[in-house]
Amino acid sequence: MSRFFWVRHGPTHANSMVGWSDIPADLSDAALIARVDAHLPQDALVISSDLIRAVDTATAIGGARRRLPHDRDLREIHFGAWELQRFNEVDDPAHIKRFWEEPGDVKAPDGESWNDLHVRVSAAAQRLIAAHPGRDIIAVAHFGAILSQVQTARGQTASEAFAQKIDNLSVTELHWTGDPAGPWRPHRVNHIP
Repeated sequence: MSRFFWVRHGPTHANSMVGWSDIPADLSDAALIARVDAHLPQDALVISSDLIRAVDTATAIGGARRRLPHDRDLREIHFGAWELQRFNEVDDPAHIKRFWEEPGDVKAPDGESWNDLHVRVSAAAQRLIAAHPGRDIIAVAHFGAILSQVQTARGQTASEAFAQKIDNLSVTELHWTGDPAGPWRPHRVNHIP
């Protein structure tokens, strides 16, 4: 069995859609960062997306744990032309409404859909399992990336997964059992240590 500890990066305080923009996280809550670090297994491997908010969060909670190279497949959903815009600033209100209310194949212009994100992050998780069988893995990632894996573990629809809250610096623990009937088991979602 492999245990995945998905940690959402520290807050950015952005009031817009932040996908692939490389903006920093606010890591000033030293007490919370220390609690997250203490909650995570000390012998786990640490990996993050390649965006600075995830990289810096992984460094802050990583301690002496072995660090794996950053993985761009753990990035947030790509908002394309909507990047750094607010919901009400998008030129096509009907399109963005469908994107949020009917997650699945709807894409932002020059961006990706929820299903694209799900496939990308799931493939990254499977690569990690294959490369490090039986190891605990701390993956510092983003709201959408984490929710995509919660969707798989719980057997939810995209809409059901989208309704789940994932706070900054929360820990979502999912267990890989490899059982063909359901290889993922959700253990804890959106836990704040």
